[in-house]
Amino acid sequence: MRHFGIIGNPLKQSFSAKYFTEKFAREGIDAEYSLYPVSNEDVLASTPLKVKIEDLFSRLEGMNVTIPYKVAIIPMLDELDDTARAIGAVNVIKVRHQSDGSIHTTGYNTDCLGFIDSIRPHIKAHHTRALVLGTGGAAKAVTYGLHQLGIETQAVSRTKGLTYEALTPDMIRQHTVIVNCTPLGMWPDTDAAADIPYSAIGPEHLMYDCIYNPEKTLFLQRGEQQGATVVNGIGMLHGQAEAAWRIWCCAQ
Repeated sequence: MRHFGIIGNPLKQSFSAKYFTEKFAREGIDAEYSLYPVSNEDVLASTPLKVKIEDLFSRLEGMNVTIPYKVAIIPMLDELDDTARAIGAVNVIKVRHQSDGSIHTTGYNTDCLGFIDSIRPHIKAHHTRALVLGTGGAAKAVTYGLHQLGIETQAVSRTKGLTYEALTPDMIRQHTVIVNCTPLGMWPDTDAAADIPYSAIGPEHLMYDCIYNPEKTLFLQRGEQQGATVVNGIGMLHGQAEAAWRIWCCAQ
């Protein structure tokens, strides 16, 4: 049996195990996919993160990586592919178990592929500028994907550059694509949403949330109330997952 899994914290909201377990059953693949939650408290209290990750490398053929480790995992890998290097974040790892007993790991980023494929059908000619809420690993992949689509981006952060407090209604009107890359609104904390001037959003806006659980976050609900087109992250999940499987099966 082949073994795969995902590392991150929290993982209760993750659909990855269900997605791959159903895929394996449907396609007759002799494999299992498990959740490996690792919190900062676990790491500080017991074994360093690097040791925990190396233990997983010894047991798995491939891993997904989710928040908050998409950037932190990079120094623990042997190499990155060109896209992951350009983005500066990893969500897929291929683990090669060599004949001499050594292990070689390569980091990839399929988030950008899933994002591009899921947002592209909704892009209109006037969607030329985007606000990217957040600066973590998902935001890096989204920014890269938007640039691939020819859309200018502006990051919004809690602490540096353009902050939420400095975000004005005029800025909202000038940026007709808004992408939430933060965990705000993710189950079970569904009453949270990015603090932006929602009243400036209109029918010309495209609101995209990388979160897929719940199906419609408070961020998307508020955009929809203003007439915006809203899209959640389930398409991004499916696209990045299938791309991950192709890497685990086919990448040399």
